[in-house]
Amino acid sequence: MGKIRRKIKVHIKVKGDFPRLLPVGAFLTVADNTGAKKLQIITVKGMHGRKRRSLSAGIADLVICSVVEGNPELKHQVVPAVIVRQRKEFKRANGEHIKFYDNAAVVVTPEGEMKGTEIRGPVAREAVQKWSALAAAAKIVV
Repeated sequence: MGKIRRKIKVHIKVKGDFPRLLPVGAFLTVADNTGAKKLQIITVKGMHGRKRRSLSAGIADLVICSVVEGNPELKHQVVPAVIVRQRKEFKRANGEHIKFYDNAAVVVTPEGEMKGTEIRGPVAREAVQKWSALAAAAKIVV
């Protein structure tokens, strides 16, 4: 008799299992030098929600935002952004609890490249691992 062999699927998660508490409509500060100051989340890319449940985003998620404050030529434009900080505390796989002082994002191109040249403030390690373009511009990675 032959042995039964089972294939085991391994799922590698870039980010930990942490809460996504930035719903559609949340305001984010901009952490780069593109000229935008404040963004409002319109939708979350790649998220398929449940009926009558609003979409939420967390660290390293790509969101589509509207520019609320900033340069007059950028104001009211729709831009993609990557979330680099969130206020809600989350737990990493090694047991650390991480919490930032604000909700912040970096404006990117639709392909995922940064529009700005520098990032102000700390950036979560999960965002840098998922979006390698952020690694060069980030001064502090937590």
